[in-house]
Amino acid sequence: MSLYFSQWQPMFFNNLTIAQLKCYWNANIVRAVMGIEYGGYLENPETEYEKIKAVIEAAIENGIYVLVDWHEEHAYLPEHTAAAIQFFTNISATYGNYPHVIYEIFNEPSNATWEVIKAYHVKVIAAIRANDPDNVIVAGTPSWSSDVVAAAQDPINGTNIAYTFHFYAATDGQADRDRLFKAINMSLPVFVTEYGVVQYTGNGPINETSSQAWWDFLDQNLISYVNWSIETNNETAAALIANTTAAQVGDKSRWTYGGAFVNKMLWSKDQGLVCSAG
Repeated sequence: MSLYFSQWQPMFFNNLTIAQLKCYWNANIVRAVMGIEYGGYLENPETEYEKIKAVIEAAIENGIYVLVDWHEEHAYLPEHTAAAIQFFTNISATYGNYPHVIYEIFNEPSNATWEVIKAYHVKVIAAIRANDPDNVIVAGTPSWSSDVVAAAQDPINGTNIAYTFHFYAATDGQADRDRLFKAINMSLPVFVTEYGVVQYTGNGPINETSSQAWWDFLDQNLISYVNWSIETNNETAAALIANTTAAQVGDKSRWTYGGAFVNKMLWSKDQGLVCSAG
């Protein structure tokens, strides 16, 4: 399960939330979404960094994976790139020896070619690999992480690098799965670090039929996927109803229809978890 922007839903960036995602959602991974712009890391680096550290340490304590997400669209800008290098240098130096940590270094690139995006990735990957030679790094792809074929045609040189694909089930369908399948057949490792059961706007009706088609496709092709999101906003992508607290994340009466739908899917699978509270 994915958290929401750190600067806007900070109440869930803690061990209490992560423990309940493991035990009551059967989630074996949490996405630590660090907002970069709009009052996020670029303006308040120490505050946002501490939030991400809290989620990483909670994931380690609870024995699940954590996606450390640089969540923005413009990381290739020089000031943003410098900040990302500093951030991931610090994270990899501190937590790179834990296999729980996966680095998601550019959420959804927009308005840039793969050449520009790739150049950014190469710089950030070098900073991470100076401290952590092994853990998986997930690289964002063009057009809001939908054009994985562009990456497949010119992949990054390195090991344990995957590529991001995002979809929203009420917007994206068979043509998008065909494009993803083409990239897979070109031997591109793919990680769906964000998907929704609604429209790409985070709103609109939940499309259960399309969601199931996507889940089946991803399972058949052994692709990991993380749902958007643990939040209480007034949108249909929200897994929680308004005013839910961290202590109530595991309370099914606090789940939205969409949250319960995703929860049921997670419990239908063997996630390799053992939890006495589950």
